[in-house]
Amino acid sequence: MRVISIRQPWAMLVALGAKRRETRSWYTAYRGPIAIHASAAMPVRSKAACSLPLVKDVLSRAGYESWRDMPRGAIIAVGRLTDVQDISPENTPPSPELDFGDYTPGRFQWVLSDVRLLPEPIPAKGALGLWRTDLLDDLEIE
Repeated sequence: MRVISIRQPWAMLVALGAKRRETRSWYTAYRGPIAIHASAAMPVRSKAACSLPLVKDVLSRAGYESWRDMPRGAIIAVGRLTDVQDISPENTPPSPELDFGDYTPGRFQWVLSDVRLLPEPIPAKGALGLWRTDLLDDLEIE
């Protein structure tokens, strides 16, 4: 299965269904099943994002009171990558989705659907780009 590594708290926002688009500086022609990997790194910017009201609200409703509570270095969700679109002023999403990504023109928004949080995180070393794993071969993804 293909996997994309995303830093927390954005990976958890995707896993919880609050963030349905992942913004990237690069395009992919791939469409299909995708796993969401929460990166092990937790830089200062990521920790600070956990305190933003919109982010904090989503996380606290799911039981995550601190950035320390969220899994890192693990695959946490699966879903589908259904589209990749150029970002332009004409196709930026409304808030709160807009607040959860970098919608600078010239970047790309990866449209995700059917994302579901896994019952337990699956430890995995992440990678840059779209990478593959066989750790999820037994899961049924439609």
